[in-house]
Amino acid sequence: MLCLNAHLAAAVLGGSLIAGCGLISSDVTNFDLMLPDKKFTIDASGWQVDANKTPFNNGTLASVPCSSMPSGCSMAVAQACASDCSATCDTAANSCMLSLDVSRPLKVDLLTDQPDLKTINDQPVIKVSIDSVTYAVTANSLDVDTPAIDVYVAPISALKPTDPQAKLIGTIPAIQNMTTSDFQALEFTPTGKAALINIMSTFKTPFNVLVASSLVVRAGQMLPTGKLDAVVRIRGHAGL
Repeated sequence: MLCLNAHLAAAVLGGSLIAGCGLISSDVTNFDLMLPDKKFTIDASGWQVDANKTPFNNGTLASVPCSSMPSGCSMAVAQACASDCSATCDTAANSCMLSLDVSRPLKVDLLTDQPDLKTINDQPVIKVSIDSVTYAVTANSLDVDTPAIDVYVAPISALKPTDPQAKLIGTIPAIQNMTTSDFQALEFTPTGKAALINIMSTFKTPFNVLVASSLVVRAGQMLPTGKLDAVVRIRGHAGL
């Protein structure tokens, strides 16, 4: 009878929250999602490349003809770079080129980043809407252009974009060397916003935003120097 009376009261009051009967007003649980900026750095000094070893010559990548075997270029650059590097053939020049691979996991923990959500901690899933995902380049001393940076979402256990659980949500366009930018909109893929909403909806489970790119060194070029600092910013709303 008590809950029946409460339901009647709720009808009179236009859907107000009635404690003890499981009635939740959507007005009470409409939160702004203002997550802290997720910062990342691309630092050319972070790659363990020995420019004194083959295929480098006085710090410059020598011209190494592409082998007929796909592993040929990989074997050539592995002597100078053992990890976070890959090699492919520059077919136009018939010469191996070195890719300095970028992969940065940015942890998102909604319960920590958005304390208001703790008030509905008994709910397994929330409804999320995305207002914007933007990025800014806050500092940039890289002496080479940064190719487009792909942005993924993935479970917290996935640290690389090659993980089958990682889903591409959008792209940061190529960034000219030595330039910075104010906040710009991320270029979403057709399914990117839905993938982000899906992983944010299970708000009790932390996840990763992965940023990935590759700085390419071609024959006759020296290793890049400098670093780039950037942030990814997510804004939205959440409710039940």
